[in-house]
Amino acid sequence: MSFSRPGAVDLSALKKPAAPAGASAAGPAPAGASWVLDVGEQNFQQVLQASVDHVVVLSLWSSRSPQSSTFNQVLADAVNAYAGRMLLAQIDVDANPQIAQMLGAQGVPFVLGVVKGQPVPLFQGTAEDAQVRQYLDELLRVAEANGVTGTAAPVGGAAASDEEEPADDPRFAAADDAYAEGDYAKAVAEYEKLLATNPADTEAAERLAGAKLLQRTEGAELSAARDAAAQNPDDIDAQLLVADLDLSGGHVDDAFGRLIDVVRRTAGDDRERIRARLVEYFTIVGNDDPRVGQARRALATALF
Repeated sequence: MSFSRPGAVDLSALKKPAAPAGASAAGPAPAGASWVLDVGEQNFQQVLQASVDHVVVLSLWSSRSPQSSTFNQVLADAVNAYAGRMLLAQIDVDANPQIAQMLGAQGVPFVLGVVKGQPVPLFQGTAEDAQVRQYLDELLRVAEANGVTGTAAPVGGAAASDEEEPADDPRFAAADDAYAEGDYAKAVAEYEKLLATNPADTEAAERLAGAKLLQRTEGAELSAARDAAAQNPDDIDAQLLVADLDLSGGHVDDAFGRLIDVVRRTAGDDRERIRARLVEYFTIVGNDDPRVGQARRALATALF
């Protein structure tokens, strides 16, 4: 998964109405349980893929930095207090320089979240326990707004929740493998095969919409796309690309608003393209999200 393109989830744009302070913490972890994992190049992609189901926190550190080594324990204690609502992946930059370079780490400690494969920058340097938990609370709100509410299993143990985690669905094996490798075109093709077989498969439709979004935005540069859309307000492709980038970056209302405005100014095939793209967005964000209900009503008004 590419971390070099725009698309980091924007905390201010995505968060739902704030819960009371500390409300997102799941309480103390069971004795002996841990959600902390040492990660290297061999299992890095696997950890990123897991962020589709539950929050992942990446902590880049160095054994040559006593400060970052000590902070590992502070961060581990904070993450374990959430009892599986997130997994902490600790990455030694000395042993994994390519990962550090890909993530743009300029120093250690360097901490960021991952939600649905997208990076959420948190902070660089150390922080007090209370500050760390504020960052993690906010990260969970972002994840919930994106439909990521799963629970990670303790490292080396059983799942933290009372309900047993379902096994990976073999239907999605080929598509998920392609997705994890960053081959979004192949992932799209595999998900489309599943939908052709069963058009009522809502889970396949959701995964397909997400893979299409990543395929369309791969390699795109946000500022250039915005400039092109501003200079060519009637260019449908330019408007669609900016909306795609806004959505992948967490600016849900901006993406909805831009396309609904274009619907008002178009007709015929162009209008239908925009409407179909919005329907994809609704699938990605989730029909139970209040912003989707508002956007559906605004779209209906624009269409009729």
